[in-house]
Amino acid sequence: MKILVFYIVINTCLTNNSRVVGLLAQLEKISTEPTESDTARYVTSKILHLAQSQEKIRREMTAKGSTGMEVLLSTLENTKDLQTTLNILSILVELVSAGGGRRASFLVAKGGSQILLQLLMNASKESPPNEELMVQIHSILAKIGPKDKKFGVKARINGTLNITLNLVKQNLQNHRLVLPCLQLLRVYSANSVNSVSLGKNGVVELMFKTIGPFSKKNSGLMKVALDTLAALLKSKTNARRAVDRGYVQVLLTIYVDWHRHDNRHRNMLIRKGILQSLKSVTNIKLGRKAFIDANGMKILYNTSQECLAVRTLDPLVNISSLIMRKCFPKNRLPLPTIKSSFHFQLPVIPMTGPVAQLYSLPPEVDDVVDESDDNDDIDLEAENETENEDDLDQNFKNDDIETDINKLKPQQEPGRTIEELKMYEHLFPELVDDFQDYDLISKEPKPLVFEGKVRGPIVVPTAGEEAAGNSGNFRKGVVMKENVSPLGDEGDKKPSFMDLAKEDIKDNDRTLQQPLAPGFTAGMRKDYSLPLTVVTCSKACPHVAACGNVLFEGRTVQLGKLCCTGVEIEDDEDTESASSVEQVSVEVSDGPTLHDSDLYIEIVKNTKSVPEYSEVAYPDYFGHIPPPFKEPILERPYGVQRTKIAQDIERLIHQSDIIDRVVYDLDNPNYIIPEEGDILKFNSKFESGNLRKVIQIRKNEYDLILNSDINSNHYHQWFYFEVSGMRPGVAYRFNIINCEKSNSQFNYGMQPLMYSVQEALNARPWWTRVGTDICYYKNHFSRSSVAAGGQKGKSYYTITFTVNFPHKDDVCYFAYHYPYTYSTLQMHLQKLESAHNPQQIYFRRDVLCETLSGNSCPLVTITAMPESNYYEHICQFRNRPYVFLSARVHPGETNASWVMKGTLEYLMSNSPTAQSLRECYIFKIVPMLNPDGVINGNHRCSLSGEDLNRQWQSPNPDLHPTIYHAKGLLQYLAAVKRLPLVYCDYHGHSRKKNVFMYGCSIKETVWHTNNNASSCDVVEDVGYRTLPKILSHIAPAFCMSSCSFVVEKSKESTARVVVWREIGVQRSYTMESTLCGCDQGKYKGLQIGTRELEEMGAKFCVGLLRLKRLTSPLEYSLPSSLLDFENDLIESSCKVTSPTTYVLDEDEPRFLEEVDYSAESNDELDIELAESADYETSTQEEVLSDSDSSRTYLP
Repeated sequence: MKILVFYIVINTCLTNNSRVVGLLAQLEKISTEPTESDTARYVTSKILHLAQSQEKIRREMTAKGSTGMEVLLSTLENTKDLQTTLNILSILVELVSAGGGRRASFLVAKGGSQILLQLLMNASKESPPNEELMVQIHSILAKIGPKDKKFGVKARINGTLNITLNLVKQNLQNHRLVLPCLQLLRVYSANSVNSVSLGKNGVVELMFKTIGPFSKKNSGLMKVALDTLAALLKSKTNARRAVDRGYVQVLLTIYVDWHRHDNRHRNMLIRKGILQSLKSVTNIKLGRKAFIDANGMKILYNTSQECLAVRTLDPLVNISSLIMRKCFPKNRLPLPTIKSSFHFQLPVIPMTGPVAQLYSLPPEVDDVVDESDDNDDIDLEAENETENEDDLDQNFKNDDIETDINKLKPQQEPGRTIEELKMYEHLFPELVDDFQDYDLISKEPKPLVFEGKVRGPIVVPTAGEEAAGNSGNFRKGVVMKENVSPLGDEGDKKPSFMDLAKEDIKDNDRTLQQPLAPGFTAGMRKDYSLPLTVVTCSKACPHVAACGNVLFEGRTVQLGKLCCTGVEIEDDEDTESASSVEQVSVEVSDGPTLHDSDLYIEIVKNTKSVPEYSEVAYPDYFGHIPPPFKEPILERPYGVQRTKIAQDIERLIHQSDIIDRVVYDLDNPNYIIPEEGDILKFNSKFESGNLRKVIQIRKNEYDLILNSDINSNHYHQWFYFEVSGMRPGVAYRFNIINCEKSNSQFNYGMQPLMYSVQEALNARPWWTRVGTDICYYKNHFSRSSVAAGGQKGKSYYTITFTVNFPHKDDVCYFAYHYPYTYSTLQMHLQKLESAHNPQQIYFRRDVLCETLSGNSCPLVTITAMPESNYYEHICQFRNRPYVFLSARVHPGETNASWVMKGTLEYLMSNSPTAQSLRECYIFKIVPMLNPDGVINGNHRCSLSGEDLNRQWQSPNPDLHPTIYHAKGLLQYLAAVKRLPLVYCDYHGHSRKKNVFMYGCSIKETVWHTNNNASSCDVVEDVGYRTLPKILSHIAPAFCMSSCSFVVEKSKESTARVVVWREIGVQRSYTMESTLCGCDQGKYKGLQIGTRELEEMGAKFCVGLLRLKRLTSPLEYSLPSSLLDFENDLIESSCKVTSPTTYVLDEDEPRFLEEVDYSAESNDELDIELAESADYETSTQEEVLSDSDSSRTYLP
């Protein structure tokens, strides 16, 4: 009767509120009254009924602002009635089961974890504990535990770990109770301290009592037990305990049993759970050894191969591959030393840094591998003291971003005295030349129109003293001249530009009446009196006109072997049967070319290399023109990485199938080249070549090892080598096995490049993207801690690709990217100089300095000739702002040279736009900052063994002459108040697509530190964004969203930051060009070629012309949207996983198939990848061939 009255009261009060709100309100009133237990039981049962039947009710109870959860938890905490407790627990299970993670987090936020753990503790004191209550408590805790970052600590403090463990021990046959208990043990084990504690109390042994051979019964319990075991074995202590008790063999036996009996694959999750446990236990060295001893490699290899036919079993194949790769014994690279095969003695040995360490290593030290590389299991018990939950709460912070405002503010520092900088005066004759002896276009003065305001008096400087003599007599690091004034030392008596710059000249007319020194000749063709040397080879060749057996004076230069063999001539009516190189260049050229094969040979003779190369690679001799077809980014075939990994594992399992024959070796000059006809021949002994050793693995498979940068023990990425002796229709696999970067665009559609000499002789002289089954992955070759910067247990990476050659006995070349040698640059500069119109274009080619090995570093000056030699025109000429450009500081970034080629060709062209650009600016260009590195096939360093783009703060004139003197030019310009408007250093990027820029901004750097208050206080001219914005509108390959203007600590000694901070150039940039291709704009989905790179160089020039118009005081009307950078700031947080800073992060997602099988890894990443992968979508199944059918021909 009492309950009926209560029910009527409840229904009466629900006129305006929902039923559940009324029930909760009533529950709140009676929860503190023990006498109302019947009522509480009734109310909670009604709430449970509503929660089970209506999602709307569940949403209402967990909505923001709702007090329903607090009421339920309060009642749960205070009630002594078992049924009320069970009802509330059932309600909580309903709420969190249907709502996913959000509702579980909501329950945690209301203090649910602590209340439930305490309830578990209290319930355990009953003897015997109520089974239903224990099932409910464990079920709800297992669901909310993962959402509580402090759950592991709370459980341990409340003493609930052993309660759950003992319940399992005492009720092994009661599967209904054991199941939620195991689920909760899995959550407990996420905390390493809990995991060790449970292990000491016998949890590992208990799990092996729970799991067993194939059975159709209790598969759900088996799955949960395996998940729990895998989590427990992540602890090194538990893993060691499992190894000691022989459980690795047990796991393999159980896995094989389930694999054999699970014919319909209904228990894939159980098989996966066994593999996850094996993966956890093999994270330690003992586990890997036990796995090998138990024949685990062969077992998992055979089972995974049997799973390949069923797509749904891919997760098993991938985890098996991961375990096998991790357990694959680490091998040493088959090298005597990881130092370069070539030695160059430095004039000065640095006191500190990697080069100093390299020179200080005793000769008996094995630098290829050391014993500590295979992770020793040390500090096993250290995890007992570790609590890492707090780390999860910390927001990620990029420590590489500079946060010191004082360091960020540009502070012009002269660095060198005025007197020291006078050495650069002769490299700026355009500032003193009066052009009296030039045949200029116009002799009549025209009204002078200045494009901007002239600030202060016009200073007309005169030349300072110039050292006479032949450039060849200069020592390394000394600034030299290549063009000498025909008037000799006539200008020696005049005051120097720098002396005048220091004075406040008030009388312009008086100054202008002084006789001016004519300075250096501009636009004169240089007489290259090189000794005539013909190309030699062992046999006469009818196909290359320059080939012969003639004795000559000077250095021998040889072409490769194809000129001594037959050439397949195509049966084409339009092609002459005996086409010479000259005919080829005529036939394929669609416009003026800068390539001249004979000139190239002459230039090569004067190029100095450490190995003293005497051969010339055919692609450099013939030249390259862009192919007439598009080359799409290659789609990654499904399963390619695991297939390659399986083939690598076969090397261990079927060792008798491995040939293991050295077929090329720079370290052993006496190695015998195999004479068998079916073995490929290799060579890299030519300019920019890089290939150290080749080992034949199988009949058509070769392992290739790259050479380190000279005076270094790493930087392996750039390759350029020759292959011959191939047969058509055969798939050859090449594995470059000592790469170092953690990822590559080879995983995202990039292909290596190949040049066929047969194709070139048949009028197709171009590099093409080739290769199928391409991937880039971590291999089993160990990197020594010496080579890895002190880090232990690191591995090398493999680039693997498969190629079918089109012709028999061809000579083909492979390269990382389109090669561009130092000799090619010198040839291009000479051709530009000889072809330009001296009446229109002011062109100078000087020598900035000599490199360490005695090669000249060219310096180019380009602008428009003055209209006449009258005062107004000379003033306009001298007052043009400077633009300073540089490129190729990193030898492996050959794309930077192709962009620079586009810039140079555009600047020297006859188009009206180019002429306007020349009339706006004076261009100072150092097109190759690292000639020695380029010549000797380095990837990143100069002969000093150092990254020259990290030496700009304090360059050493003896070790870094090109940087020292390039910086000197900029310091000179700053000292004479002629600061460049723009500085840009051209680079290539190996892990991102498109072309983009890095610049420098105080405001954006501070903004990225999440210190918004500080960034609001910074006042900054946002003009640094103008040029990138312009390029994003006019250059198809340019991507503004990839640009960054953040200044990082690790980049403080790069050209971009030093020129901005010390020299004071606001628009100081690094322009990065992709090695792969574009994912936006006109070239979306295409790999980048030399045509697009050269176009980018030309578009950069057009952008400078628009920049001039936008920044001219007379035309300054800039759209606000162009400089509204606040809206362009990247909203995402700056996350970095390596010291390379966030701006170097790949713009690619991690591809699903990626597997980190390194033994040093003990994180969750590979599990997450394996679980999320399930696996690559079926659209990736198609394997694209690398035939012409995959190309789209241009009309």
